[in-house]
Amino acid sequence: MDRKEKLLNIIGKERNELLIQLVDETIFLEDRLEELKQYPFIAVNPKNPMKQRATPASRQYKEMLQQYTSCIRVIARITGQDDTDEESPLRKWFRKRTDNAD
Repeated sequence: MDRKEKLLNIIGKERNELLIQLVDETIFLEDRLEELKQYPFIAVNPKNPMKQRATPASRQYKEMLQQYTSCIRVIARITGQDDTDEESPLRKWFRKRTDNAD
């Protein structure tokens, strides 16, 4: 089973043209991220090793990783595996304190 089949199985019955396109984009981003991992992310100045700078590969990786994360969040939300609906422990504690204050 390849990656596309795995993602489509996760999505399940909610498949439509947009979701299939989202899966294709997700797979594309996964492939590009793996390619970018082969390049150095930091360039060191040979005369002064304390001077370093981010390479174009690191900037591309960062941007693509953000896009990939967004795609995965959309897939998780569609499949009901998104946990953002849960209330954080801090919010629960705060709500309990404010409800008791009334």
